[in-house]
Amino acid sequence: MTKIDYNNLPQHIAIIMDGNRRWATSRNLPAGDGHKAGAQNLEKIVQHCKDIGIKYITVYALSTENWKKRSAQEVKGIFDLLIKIVKEKRVEYQRSGIKFFVLGNFQAFPLKVRKAIKKIMDMVLDKERLKFNVALNYGGRDEIVTAIKNIIKDGVKPSQVNEKLISKYLYTTGQPDPDLVIRPGGEFRLSNFLLWQLSYAELYFTDILWPDFGPKQLDKAIIWYQQRNRRMGK
Repeated sequence: MTKIDYNNLPQHIAIIMDGNRRWATSRNLPAGDGHKAGAQNLEKIVQHCKDIGIKYITVYALSTENWKKRSAQEVKGIFDLLIKIVKEKRVEYQRSGIKFFVLGNFQAFPLKVRKAIKKIMDMVLDKERLKFNVALNYGGRDEIVTAIKNIIKDGVKPSQVNEKLISKYLYTTGQPDPDLVIRPGGEFRLSNFLLWQLSYAELYFTDILWPDFGPKQLDKAIIWYQQRNRRMGK
C-alpha cells in the first residue's frame, strides 16, 4: 500500500463537511445526532492534521444559505454544539498550538454564540502548529463582494487593484490558498466555498458521508493528492 510522503504534504486542506443529516437519517436518528457525529469526527481530523504536520485546515460548517433555511430547532442545535465545542476545546487548543479562526459574518449569530467564538479567537498561543478555520455564515461570492466594497471604501485606485491586493481583503488574508479540497457525501460541486482561493486546488470527491470520513480516509485523500501532477495552470 502506498504511504504518505510527509515531505510533500499539502500545506492547506479545505473540507466541505457534507452528509451529517443523511448519516443520521440512515440510522433513524434526528438531524442533531448527525451534527454531533460530524463534530466528533471533525475533532479527530483536526488532531490528525496537527499530528502529521498540516499547517492549515479550513472546514465549511454553515453557509449563508443553509443556516437561514434550516429549521429553528436544527439551527439552535448547531449553535449549542458550536458553543460546547469552543468552550471545551479552548484550553486544549491553546496547549497543543491550534489557532481557531472563523471565516464569515458570525456577527449575525446570537450574542452567546458570538461571545464564545470571540473568546476562542482571541486566545494567544505560544507556538502555532495549526491554523483551524471554520467557515460560518459564509459564502464565497459574498466574501468577494465584501472585499470589493472594502477596497472601494479604502479609496484604492483601479490601477492598484490586482490579485495580490484582493487576496489581502479576503477572510483568509495572510494564509496560503488551499492545495487540496475534499468533499465527502457524494456531491460534485463547490457550493459557493472559497471560490477565489480554490482556483488551483486539487478536488477530491468521495461518497463517504462526513461522520465516517476519518483519519484513514484523509490519509487516502492526501496520497491521491501526492500522485497528482500539479501544473498550476501551466
